Amino acid sequence: MDRRGYQQYKQQSVGSMTPGELLLLLYDELVKRATMASIALDKEDFPAFEAAVDRCTDIVNYLDETLDHKYPISQELGRMYEYFTYQLGRIKIGRNRQELERLRPMLGDMRDAFRTAEKNSSGQLGKGGQA
Repeated sequence: MDRRGYQQYKQQSVGSMTPGELLLLLYDELVKRATMASIALDKEDFPAFEAAVDRCTDIVNYLDETLDHKYPISQELGRMYEYFTYQLGRIKIGRNRQELERLRPMLGDMRDAFRTAEKNSSGQLGKGGQA
């Protein structure tokens, strides 16, 4: 397979996504990595577990850094991201399955909330609304 062609395709795909689609992509990756961490912990594959948790932390930090603070919801999201980062640190240090399993549904709920918001936003634009 031509890797250069694949990289160009990937770059074009990401470049043509809306901000909402990019946000959902990040949340999908966050949920996926949290699931990978859980599976790695089951297998006692601690390097894979730590790498997955580190990637989750990187994604949450990126989400936090890109908040637009002119909107009031950004303060609430910032606190939520701070909580996620704190919990991910605890999960990694303690290899804490119980906390990981408590956090995973929260991450999924956030993804689902943003997915619903993206659908509603796209639906309004399709009905003559303006961005």
